Amino acid sequence: MNNYIKPSWPAPNNIHAYTTTRRNGCSQAPYQSFNLADHVGDNPIAVQKNREQLKAELQLPNEPKWIQQVHSNIVISNDLPNSTPADAAYTKNSDVVCTVLTADCLPILVANKQGTKVAAIHAGWRSLANNIIENTVNAIENNNLLIWLGPAIGPTAFEVGRDVYQIFTDHDPATKQAFTKIDNNKWLANIYLLATQRLNKLGVYDIYGGDFCTYTDQHDFYSYRREDLTGRMASLIWIANSN
Repeated sequence: MNNYIKPSWPAPNNIHAYTTTRRNGCSQAPYQSFNLADHVGDNPIAVQKNREQLKAELQLPNEPKWIQQVHSNIVISNDLPNSTPADAAYTKNSDVVCTVLTADCLPILVANKQGTKVAAIHAGWRSLANNIIENTVNAIENNNLLIWLGPAIGPTAFEVGRDVYQIFTDHDPATKQAFTKIDNNKWLANIYLLATQRLNKLGVYDIYGGDFCTYTDQHDFYSYRREDLTGRMASLIWIANSN
C-alpha cells in the first residue's frame, strides 16, 4: 500500500495511525488522484470512491470522523457528529477514527504511551499560534505522550509576512529560531520547529516525523500553496478494540 505513510514511532500495538499520500486514487486533475476532501470542488463520486478505498485498504473499524476544519483552536471529543467545527479531535474510545485533512498545514497525531487516548490535530499557523496544541494536550489530560508530525510545508518553502513573524515572536522570543529572514517583510518559517517548541514547553519530548515537505514533493503530496486548487491528504489515528 504505497499510498500510505505509517508513523515511525514506538506507539503501543493497539494504536493504528496513517497519513495518506496523493497516489493511487480515482480523482481527476487538478485533484489527482487520492483526494479525500469533499469541500475542494472535486467530483463527489470520486471523493466517495476514494473514501471507500481508504476504509477498505486500512480496514478501518468505522467511518472516519470528518471534522469541519476552520483554522481555530477548538478541540472536540470525536464522539461528536461529523462536520463539527474544530481543528483537533480526541477520543478515549476504541474504534473511533480521529482524522484531519491537510495540504501544507501540519497534521499532528497524538497517542499516550498507555494506548488509551489518541488525538489528531490540524495545525496551520493560525491554529498553532492560538494554542491548538496546548488545548489538545489539556483535553487529553496526559503528558505521557507520543507525537508524530506528518507531511507539511517545509522550512525552505513556507514563506510568511511580518504579521506572522510578529505573532509568534511576540508570544515567545525563542520562536525566532524557527524563522529565516528573506527581507524586511518576508521570512521562511519552520512549522515543524514551531510545533516542537510548543510541545516541549508542555513537557512533551517524544516527537517523531517532521521531515517532509508537501510543497516540494509534488509526486507524493498535495500543496495548497503550490497548486491552489488541489486535493487533501488525510491523517488518521484510532485505538483498536482488543476484543
